[in-house]
Amino acid sequence: MLDFKPNEKEIEKIGKFSIEEKNFRIENLKNFNSVGFPNKLVEDWKFSDLRHIVSKNFAKLDLKLKPSKEENFDFIKDFEHNYIVLVNGRLTSNSFQHEDNSQIVINPYLNKDFSNKKEKNPLINLNYALSIEGFNLEVKDNYKFNKVLVIYNLFTKDLNENILNSQNRIKIGKNSELHVFDYVINKSEKNFFNNVYEDLYLAESSVFKNISIQKNRSNGFFHKFSKNILSSKSNYSSFIFPLGLKFDKLDLEFNLEGENIECNLQAASFLNKGDHQEIKTRVNHLAPNCKSYQKVKNVIDLDSKGVYQGKIFVKNIAQKTDAYQLSKAILLDESSEFDSKPELEIYADDVKCSHGSTSGSVEKDSIYYLMTRGLSKNESVKLLINGFLSEIIVSIKSKTMKNFIEQKLLSQIYEH
Repeated sequence: MLDFKPNEKEIEKIGKFSIEEKNFRIENLKNFNSVGFPNKLVEDWKFSDLRHIVSKNFAKLDLKLKPSKEENFDFIKDFEHNYIVLVNGRLTSNSFQHEDNSQIVINPYLNKDFSNKKEKNPLINLNYALSIEGFNLEVKDNYKFNKVLVIYNLFTKDLNENILNSQNRIKIGKNSELHVFDYVINKSEKNFFNNVYEDLYLAESSVFKNISIQKNRSNGFFHKFSKNILSSKSNYSSFIFPLGLKFDKLDLEFNLEGENIECNLQAASFLNKGDHQEIKTRVNHLAPNCKSYQKVKNVIDLDSKGVYQGKIFVKNIAQKTDAYQLSKAILLDESSEFDSKPELEIYADDVKCSHGSTSGSVEKDSIYYLMTRGLSKNESVKLLINGFLSEIIVSIKSKTMKNFIEQKLLSQIYEH
């Protein structure tokens, strides 16, 4: 069993901090060390026993990592874009060549909140204690981006049983709009653990659209906690395609704090060769007249596991709430597994809320029909998988982006 308990000297090694910040980091380190990595006895981790997963895949977790130079990689040429480059979580370069730079603020991440709040998730405590990388991005009021912003998340080939901690914060001003494309490029062939904390704030009548995908399969173990605060009349939309990571847990919290907010989350993934992926969401309807929509689809193959935990919370004042949640999974092998835990907690009486979850194997009648049209059994299964997952891709409005995502998704399916 891996015993990972960093001591206070690790904080001194990563930088010089004010007394207030140092004490904040020490307190959070103590909170993490008191419980360590969560196991299946913790309700939020009952389907993803991280303590067992880490012990099984890591002989050690190394906090020491020399700053890596930005390795060569190919920028996306399919569409014009602005970009931010993160190397192992560290902001190394950026370009907003298609924008009015006076309306944008970009800096390395700087934490100014030392409230010492004890989080339920020990990985947040670990992040608070040891993070030194990441970025702050602010879009000022009344500015709409002309082109998409691509965030290149590059992980270097020298990573080997390292644990990385980073924090990112995005603030979208009133009446402003930003489209982000998160793109993971992993050059390491070794196991490593990436632990991210993310803050997103949408001011009144702002728009944020996000697409997330990675370039290729990897041995990365990823955890991200994302806290999203949405103000009145704001619009949030996210399409997640978390393909090919050995372990990935997305813990997403949405606080709908004003009226007439729309929050849309959709995900599609193909899990294979021992992948373990969990998407956990909590959508808090805290004001009247808001809409939320969630749809998560998984195709799960050999020795892989998919998990979806989704909770919709409706406060007593949040009348006229319209909330929808659905998860679907196709299991391709007897060794594949899908666990789902949909929840509703409603304290208002004038609402429209629904949730559902289904899982099963590929329909034999559909396979037979396609085979009678000249396809092999393997080709028929792949075509049905593509059709099942493509429903999420179809919702993307940009034709160029849609084609880019579809090619990445298909390349993983046809590795099957």
